[in-house]
Amino acid sequence: MDGAGSLTRSLFRSLRPQADLKAAAIGAVVLLREWVQEKREEKRAAARIKTKARAKAVVEREPPPRVVALVERYAPRRVGIAMTALLLLGSCGFGIVRGGHLQDFITAVSDARNAMANSAGFRITSVVINGRKQLTQDEILAIGGVSGRSSLLFLDADVVREKLKANPWIADATVLKLYPGRLMIDITERQAFALWQEAGRLSVIADDGAVLEPYVSRRFLSLPLVVGKGADTQARDFLALLARYPQVNAVTKAAVYVGERRWNLRLKDGLDIRLPEQDVGNALAMLSRLDKEDRLFSRDIVAVDMRLPDRLVVQLSDDAAKAREDQFKDKKKKKAGDAA
Repeated sequence: MDGAGSLTRSLFRSLRPQADLKAAAIGAVVLLREWVQEKREEKRAAARIKTKARAKAVVEREPPPRVVALVERYAPRRVGIAMTALLLLGSCGFGIVRGGHLQDFITAVSDARNAMANSAGFRITSVVINGRKQLTQDEILAIGGVSGRSSLLFLDADVVREKLKANPWIADATVLKLYPGRLMIDITERQAFALWQEAGRLSVIADDGAVLEPYVSRRFLSLPLVVGKGADTQARDFLALLARYPQVNAVTKAAVYVGERRWNLRLKDGLDIRLPEQDVGNALAMLSRLDKEDRLFSRDIVAVDMRLPDRLVVQLSDDAAKAREDQFKDKKKKKAGDAA
């Protein structure tokens, strides 16, 4: 008995420190849990206090104006960011326009776009132009705005066509894009018809009066010359009528439109012929007949006035007039001598 009891007591003594440690650990966990819950309660209480204070501030704030309230109510979210972005873009655009850089900006954007298209395989590698006579291929491409940087993908055929038709030499044009890199242009050119002089300026014009060139190249020097205001639009009909009388047309240097109602002819030897306002064809026929029969254009005269319907007035040169006057004086002297 005694042996067994002592063994039991010794076993309890060895287990007592372990039990004390376990109890101490359990107590520490309980205390830690209580401390964490207490902190949580403090945070929740602080959050409730802040929420109440914020709600109180909102309640105490003065109501916004009606317009502001409507905007806050119906405006989409992030509209402020969008408006700010628009304001910045507008400021940049205003600066570009005000500084005179708009065309440079457009050109830069267009070049960047075309560069991307060219790198993707839409570079213009072949150009075919049909119908050109006066203009060169480079001139036609420059007029249409087609350059080495242009890409077929972003080339506007209608815009190119309108640019071509705006040139006085080109009456009509057709622009065709053939992907991926071929451009075909068919043009109809106007023909140089006459030289037009007005207010001291000499130009090359078409038969419809369009000014083709504001100067005269050597290749156009053989064209007929018309002079005066309105002569550009009236030249086609008059020169067609004059061509029907080659006897007169061959010696004509210039046709002068007078008062925007009638024509004068300046011949190569300086003779002026004043044509009537009406029946111009009959007057030209009479001139042709008089030259054939009486060599009118070879006589010593400076002007022929045909404006009166019932007569033809011839103005002699100074030498011819003096010779004629001397001839009359001689005739008078002879008559006086015969009478004596």
